[in-house]
Amino acid sequence: MHTSRGGKMETLGFIGTGVMGFPMARNLARHFGQLVVWNRSPGKSAALVPFGAQVAASPGELLDRCRIVIMMLATEDAIDDVLRQAGADLPGSLSGRIVVHMGTTSPAYSAALNERIRPAGGQYVEAPVSGSRLPAENGQLVGMLAGDPDAVAEVRPWLAPVCKETFVCGPVPSALQMKLAVNLFLITLVSGLVESHHFARELGLDTALHRAILDAGPMASAVSKMKLEKLVADDFSVQASIADVQKNSRLVAEEARRGGIVSPLIEECYRLFSETLAGGHGGLDMIGVLRAIEGRKR
Repeated sequence: MHTSRGGKMETLGFIGTGVMGFPMARNLARHFGQLVVWNRSPGKSAALVPFGAQVAASPGELLDRCRIVIMMLATEDAIDDVLRQAGADLPGSLSGRIVVHMGTTSPAYSAALNERIRPAGGQYVEAPVSGSRLPAENGQLVGMLAGDPDAVAEVRPWLAPVCKETFVCGPVPSALQMKLAVNLFLITLVSGLVESHHFARELGLDTALHRAILDAGPMASAVSKMKLEKLVADDFSVQASIADVQKNSRLVAEEARRGGIVSPLIEECYRLFSETLAGGHGGLDMIGVLRAIEGRKR
């Protein structure tokens, strides 16, 4: 158990119990036993009660009860709405609190969030994670942290039940920039894998054999094996959705443009995932980018 500086039991707050947030909060509740949760859809929060979590009636109540507050929210608008509901922009409203942002937003937004939290008396830590739903369920995410060194050092042990490893990246927004660099590799990797599967299938090759050869070769990885299994089985159930990956590819492309960085592969992936999303496939797993590839007939 973690204790506060005064020796009392520390209570952790967690906001956002969606596809990723729910298993993360469940692992925290199981491990620490002291967890207060809130979600805009109340049923998702209530489902955590059997695992030892307590449900706050509002973000403001959660903020009152918890010194360290983790946010796992999908969009910048959602974060703004939660902070508004909690009155967290008022001077002194976050006095003594540490706000931990674990979602994926633009680095510029995160830097601005840091500047909002400081005048309210709080400290801010970026802690985006690499991994999808299954690693989240198994506590095998990889965390990247940025912020004031003392706040980062305090937050880092709390992430042990959800992250197999954590890495300190420096000041805000370096953790989110690092996350985008990691996502660039993931998105282009899976897009290439999907195109390889499509290429083999269109040539009339045995896709199960194609999968077996790739799984046995030097390019095989946990990601490639998992995604190839889904492709061969036509299983598009969500681990990381088209909608989420389209957003992430946009964030990477925008950050590359902002920094004057040439990044042609992510630009093409952004177009492909945008086409997939526009085609009504936003709820599919990211391998659903196959639909855009299929739609580009020569």
